[in-house]
Amino acid sequence: MIPLKDDVPSRTVPFVTLALVGLNVAVFLYQLSLQMSPEPGAQRAAEDFVREFGLTPCRLTGDCRVPSDAPQPMLTVLTSMFLHGGFLHLGGNMLYLWIFGDNVEDTLGHGRFLLLYFGSGIGAALAQTIVNPYAGIPMVGASGAVSGVLGAYLLLFPYATILTLVTFGFFWRFIHMPALVVLGLWILLQFLSGYLSLGAASDAGGGVAFFAHIGGFFVGMALLFVLRPRSGRRL
Repeated sequence: MIPLKDDVPSRTVPFVTLALVGLNVAVFLYQLSLQMSPEPGAQRAAEDFVREFGLTPCRLTGDCRVPSDAPQPMLTVLTSMFLHGGFLHLGGNMLYLWIFGDNVEDTLGHGRFLLLYFGSGIGAALAQTIVNPYAGIPMVGASGAVSGVLGAYLLLFPYATILTLVTFGFFWRFIHMPALVVLGLWILLQFLSGYLSLGAASDAGGGVAFFAHIGGFFVGMALLFVLRPRSGRRL
């Protein structure tokens, strides 16, 4: 199920959403440039870049050593939000941010939206770290921050209509669905996948950070009530 477009018009230009999309794409292109460089050891350089600026939970909790030349673990909570593991990872996150971010930004204003975005990303990182504090594999991606945007959107526009591509094997169809259904099914899937991942989780902690998605989603909901202007409500 892939959302493609909503029917909620924006009253303002979503400068912050556009800037975040652009910055994420720019960082990913830099990652690709490291990987595709003709210099010897290019692949290793790309991996070291992710290892250096991705969020490694055990470094954050102090359960593993932090190299002397590496950024402070708290700084990587922010830098990890702009790293991605591939085209699909980046594309999925930016698609969701583009569809749902403009309306949340329109409601909150540019500055408050930026606070919600980064606050959700921080909450997401902490949630995943609490679930697997000994993980030694870097966690990367804007998923946690974008999840917070989804949580805020669900509260603001539960009955907005989302044009959605539904696929099942070779079957595919475009369907208009309420945001309550699209995002409700999305968070339900995160809970189910997160629960199943607990039994399969290794000490390394690889795979999709489902609990970062869950944490970011509910932090975004909570921050909406804190950051939302008292006047001009659109609920």
